[in-house]
Amino acid sequence: MAREPMEDAIMEYKTILAQIIDNRPSGTRQRLAAALGKHRSFVTQITSPTYSTPLPARHLATIFRVCHFSPVEQDRFVEAYHAAHPGKLPEFGSSEGLRSLSLMVPDLGDDKKNRLLDEAVTDFVQKIASLLGNAD
Repeated sequence: MAREPMEDAIMEYKTILAQIIDNRPSGTRQRLAAALGKHRSFVTQITSPTYSTPLPARHLATIFRVCHFSPVEQDRFVEAYHAAHPGKLPEFGSSEGLRSLSLMVPDLGDDKKNRLLDEAVTDFVQKIASLLGNAD
């Protein structure tokens, strides 16, 4: 049975992602699961080309950060992702002038609540950064 073009496009970016993760230190998938607030089986589904499950765009920034994508790797992946999901890419903006900041936040004892807290903090910081960028 032939695959649909979208399935081929999804497999393409997942192949790139799998290659990148395979070249990272042991435990990267587990760190990614924790950062996403998901189980490791979810990470397997969204990163393995053998599964046709698409990778949600909202997780891309976290994946780039946790997996330490180089600019070349990110460009290659984003190009393949865009081919599979035109118009679905979030605005990443330039990474120039940015720095990483780690925060200690309470563990709410629930994966879903922890993920929602992480997303709320990330959204808040992105909105503040956007306001500061538009203040010129």
